[in-house]
Amino acid sequence: MGEQTDFGLQGQIWITAGDESMGGHGRIHLLSKIAELGSISQAAKSMKMSYKAAWDAVNHMNNLAGEPLLYRITGGKGGGSTTLTERGQQLISNFKRIEQIHQRFLQELSQDTGNIVDDLFVLKRLSMKTSARNQLFGTVTAIQAGAVNDTVEITIADGRHIIATITRESTEELELQVGSEVFALIKASDIILLSSAEKVRLSARNQFSGTVAHIQEGAVNSEIIITVGENTLAVVITNGSVASLQLEKGTGITAAFKASSVIIGRPF
Repeated sequence: MGEQTDFGLQGQIWITAGDESMGGHGRIHLLSKIAELGSISQAAKSMKMSYKAAWDAVNHMNNLAGEPLLYRITGGKGGGSTTLTERGQQLISNFKRIEQIHQRFLQELSQDTGNIVDDLFVLKRLSMKTSARNQLFGTVTAIQAGAVNDTVEITIADGRHIIATITRESTEELELQVGSEVFALIKASDIILLSSAEKVRLSARNQFSGTVAHIQEGAVNSEIIITVGENTLAVVITNGSVASLQLEKGTGITAAFKASSVIIGRPF
């Protein structure tokens, strides 16, 4: 893992008039320069923009403000000057006050960026769409490289471990390493259920003891929701299996699935 990056928040204020944007810091800065230099051309030059672009920006603001933000004094030795109206000066003053408030808000919010960064991963999880009924999120805690396939250990929120077998190519493509945040997908039909009273040895690497929380019976199959620690697993089995296992809400049960049934993904 590389050095931890310090995260912060930044943002800009934009003024709108109805559905139209009057602009933000750049255009207000242009108005300030016009007030300082008394000339649109000099203000444009100081900001390294063309006179036309400066005039178009000012004209756009004038139109949206509903009243002039500057007026020009013609004639005189220097060929006249441009000054801001009272409305234009007020706009600059208010914008600067709003920017100060906005910056203080961002500084306060930045103090909690640790939680915000954590929540970004959560939001990505919530926006993910997949046909797999079981989506478990965790961190890679071990990778055992093989000649063709790699064994990846994922630790989920309650400390339980999920073992996945994927190709070496997939490990490299996903850029997996210890500490990587990942999600494990398991189809409901890939999980088998065993009565907790049965003493059976299985080759399946993933075995979780839990409790039946809900049974949704269908015409042929039933969906069983099992509570496993802080997580839930959805399992689809036949109605005949529900009857033979004598499943009902509160029944202790073991859910098992092969390491090869686990699909690993990483958020963008």
